[in-house]
Amino acid sequence: MGSKQAMFLGWAAALVTAGVALAGCGTISLEGENPASEAEQAAKRLNDDLGYRDRLREAEYIAATEVPTAAQGSDSEVSATPLAWSGRVFADEKATIDVRFAVRTRDSEPTDGTTWCYRYTLELYRYTSYDEIDCPAVASPPAPSASPPLKLPDDAPARLAAALRDATPETLADRVRTAFPQDGIGVDTVTDKGTLVAAVGVAAERDCLVMIRKPDGKTMPVAFRPVQLEPGETGCRTSLYTHPAQ
Repeated sequence: MGSKQAMFLGWAAALVTAGVALAGCGTISLEGENPASEAEQAAKRLNDDLGYRDRLREAEYIAATEVPTAAQGSDSEVSATPLAWSGRVFADEKATIDVRFAVRTRDSEPTDGTTWCYRYTLELYRYTSYDEIDCPAVASPPAPSASPPLKLPDDAPARLAAALRDATPETLADRVRTAFPQDGIGVDTVTDKGTLVAAVGVAAERDCLVMIRKPDGKTMPVAFRPVQLEPGETGCRTSLYTHPAQ
């Protein structure tokens, strides 16, 4: 069973009430239930699962990896289909994902009366919210793809060391930013008692590299406690070196 089907079963379990039984992988029997109520419960469960957002993610990536779909079966079911997505979870930006929930009762196909659509709004360091929307006339929407999330490049240590070797206190910030121009990679620099200090990272991914160049020209990475990258802590900053946690 795939990971998305397993996720579906997790939130589908919340719908199991009197007369509702699992009829197979990702399938919910709805005999005797109210289709609108079942769709609403499924939508709420998905909202709960999307939950608190603390990672930088494109809306399409979330739609591809976190919106489960129901497997087809002979009994009635609720299925979820991503219809549209836009934006990203980053800084003060918002991502939105439109999802259609189709309720198929036994021996019938989804119709306009058995589909409901919801728009999910996701923001960094916020809980997901959702609202019901009119379902667009999209029979077979394109499937979202899961592009890899942003991270520091594999050669980040070499890039940062080269930037530090060539920098002066006046050019340090520009040198490091030039080495890491990607949108979403944070850069923090400072000169501390003749030592050049640079921190680069993707904060929402807890991906961080801190490096120094001593007055004698030697460069070296700085070790720090990973918990300091969590929200509310130091973050990926030069203070990981200048004011390390005790």
